[in-house]
Amino acid sequence: MEAPTPADRAAVAAQLGRQPRGMRAVAHRCPCGNPDVVETAPRLPDGTPFPTFYYLSCPRAASAIGTLESSGLMREMTARLAADPELSAEYRAAHEDYVARRDAVEVLPGFPSAGGMPERVKCLHALAAHSLAVGPGVNPLGDETVSLLPEWWRKGPCVAAHQEAGEAPDPDPDPATAPPTDPDLGENGERA
Repeated sequence: MEAPTPADRAAVAAQLGRQPRGMRAVAHRCPCGNPDVVETAPRLPDGTPFPTFYYLSCPRAASAIGTLESSGLMREMTARLAADPELSAEYRAAHEDYVARRDAVEVLPGFPSAGGMPERVKCLHALAAHSLAVGPGVNPLGDETVSLLPEWWRKGPCVAAHQEAGEAPDPDPDPATAPPTDPDLGENGERA
């Protein structure tokens, strides 16, 4: 993990279209150099619990993951969890890793990990963020999600580090990878 620089904070603000809340560190960098996953405090500055410790900030990666979610991949992964005890055990271990890393910063008693862990798949964004942040081999379904993504960075950075919060990210001419307004919202506008 790296402490965020002012340029990192500006890039994440531009990616999200707002100032990031509770950003503690850059957990992973996109090959373009911008943060694409940030570590978020377990409690936001106003004290609100925020169990999503690893937050995917890149709108291009988030859009590509949204396409995977809309394909039915989450239902298929959840069915595989129910049928494959080895995969289920690995996914439970990923859940335990996620909670342990968050608890090392601050314990949120009674709060789940993220992405539906350990029993189902609810948000591929959270699973991919976990895999990108800690590296391959910890979250099998996060690793699988990352492996299915196109190279979202190929067109260059999604935002310029000097963009101000509230400015729209650079336009993406490919509608299949157009960024959503908030990477944590599902296709029905529900918070993941």
